[in-house]
Amino acid sequence: MSVRRLASEQPASFAFSPENLAWAEKQVTKFPEGKQASAVISILWRVQEQQGWVSEPSIRWVGEFLDMPYIRVLEVATFYTMFLLAPVGKKAHIQVCGTTPCMLRGANKLIELCRERIHAEPFHPSADGSLSWEEVECLGACVNAPMAQIVPDTYEDLTVESLGKLIDDIEAGRPIKPGPQIDRHHSAPEGGFRALTSPELYDGSMVGQGAGLQAAREAIAARAAAAAEAARAAANPAPAEPPAAPAVKAEGEADKEKVPNQVKQNVPASDPAVRPDAGKKE
Repeated sequence: MSVRRLASEQPASFAFSPENLAWAEKQVTKFPEGKQASAVISILWRVQEQQGWVSEPSIRWVGEFLDMPYIRVLEVATFYTMFLLAPVGKKAHIQVCGTTPCMLRGANKLIELCRERIHAEPFHPSADGSLSWEEVECLGACVNAPMAQIVPDTYEDLTVESLGKLIDDIEAGRPIKPGPQIDRHHSAPEGGFRALTSPELYDGSMVGQGAGLQAAREAIAARAAAAAEAARAAANPAPAEPPAAPAVKAEGEADKEKVPNQVKQNVPASDPAVRPDAGKKE
C-alpha cells in the first residue's frame, strides 16, 4: 500500500537556513549529552517545513548534525508517513488512509476522487502543481473513518462530497477546517452524547450510596419512569369531572325548609301531638 522509497531525482545538497539552524541547535540542548539523537523527528519535521519534503541530502545532513548513522535517520524518515520523500503539491499533499476501518467506510471512493481530481498516480502533482496525494497506513482515528491527513492536520468523517469541497477550498486559497467534517465533536457521537447523560451521575448524589452502580441504575430508572409518566399524562389528560348533582331531599323536608323560622310552631319535643311516645315510661 504505502511504499516508502526515496525519490529518484534528488537535489545536490541541503543546508538549514540560519534561523532554522539556530532553532535546531536549541532543540539538541533539550536532551542529555550523548542523547541528541532524540531530536531527530523534530529536526526532520523542520527540514520538511523548509523544503517541502525530505530529500536524501537532508537525511545525510541531519545524521551528521546529530552524530547519527545515516541508516538510522533513513529508518525514521521512511517509517513515518508524515515525512514526504518526494516533491509534492505546492499547496497541499493529501494522504488518504487505506487501512481496514477506513476502507470499510468508503476510503476507496476517496482515493478514486483523488485520481480524478489530482492525478491518476500517487505522488504526482496535479497539472498546475498545486496538489498531490497518496494512500497511507492507519492515521489513528478509526472511529472517525474514513479520514485523510493534510499535514499537519487531519480531516475525519469524510465523504466524496466533503473531500471534494476541501480540494475546492485549497485550490481557491480558502481556509479549511480540520477535524470531523460532520456534526460531531472529535470522536463523540454525531449529534451529541446519548448515554450517561443523567445528572445523578455527576451531581454527587450517588457518592456514598454503597450500592454503587446498582444505586445509579435505580435512580436513573426511577427518573426515566417519572418522565415517561409525565409524558403520558400530558398526552392523555384526564377528563374534567362533571359538576356534582344536588342532594335529593327527603319527602316533606324541602317544604319545611321553605317555612320561615319565625312562623314555625314552637312545639316542645315532649308534646304528644308531635311525639306520641312522649311521656311513656320505659
